[in-house]
Amino acid sequence: MNDLRECVLVVDDEVLIAELWCMILEDMGLEVCGQAATAEAAVAMAKAHRPKVVLMDVRLRGQQDGVDAALAIHENVGSKVIFITGSKEASTAARIRLDHPVAVLFKPVSDRQLQSAVRAAMAEPAKGQS
Repeated sequence: MNDLRECVLVVDDEVLIAELWCMILEDMGLEVCGQAATAEAAVAMAKAHRPKVVLMDVRLRGQQDGVDAALAIHENVGSKVIFITGSKEASTAARIRLDHPVAVLFKPVSDRQLQSAVRAAMAEPAKGQS
């Protein structure tokens, strides 16, 4: 799983929010390899692009949520996941921890918080690398 690309996949069902995350990432000099609004699309894009980092909203369109997508991406691709959520419910937090995220950011998220979390995740070596 050490063949990950130095890019970020943005997963959020709110188009304007996804666009904002993309602009921030691009301003940081990072490549955004895609945007997805559903868990299914996120998993498919992660398999196709193999991003090092995924920004993952918890609530998505469709049957599955961001935690479902993150678990599938972790298992199939090995990307690091940064969750972004507005929910502080214990059940949501417990589900998020199933994926061992590199960070969990609670909305509203400042540019600085996002940049710091992404920089830290990009700097971490992928599993199997040192």
